Amino acid sequence: MGFSRAVLLAAFVAGAWAMDEEMAELAKMLHDNCGEETGADLSLVDKVNAGADLMPDPKLKCYLKCIMETAGMMTEGVVDVEAVLALLPDDMRAKNEQNLRGCGTQKGADHCDTAFLTQLCWQKANKADYFLI
Repeated sequence: MGFSRAVLLAAFVAGAWAMDEEMAELAKMLHDNCGEETGADLSLVDKVNAGADLMPDPKLKCYLKCIMETAGMMTEGVVDVEAVLALLPDDMRAKNEQNLRGCGTQKGADHCDTAFLTQLCWQKANKADYFLI
């Protein structure tokens, strides 16, 4: 499984599947690296995964940007919806395609804010499957 696919599955819909060992290792590496790079409070990620809404914390916003850029889901502040869709398994693509296209790129004040607003749209569109690494 490619790095981008593993990261995408972990970042967007991993709550629906058990991660295999390779995916879990890649997700942990991305989580740790983006956490260190941004200085984000990673307990906020745990809170979101426990059901909380995304918080507009500046460092969390940049953590989301780091994840999305590293996973190839966003470049220069633009979400590549086609790349996101191409990485999803068929059943999850069918379930989420309309929401992902509807969200597109939610432009913010900067790239960190854009990542946050886009992820917020994804979370609102399908909170049951939404999960952060």
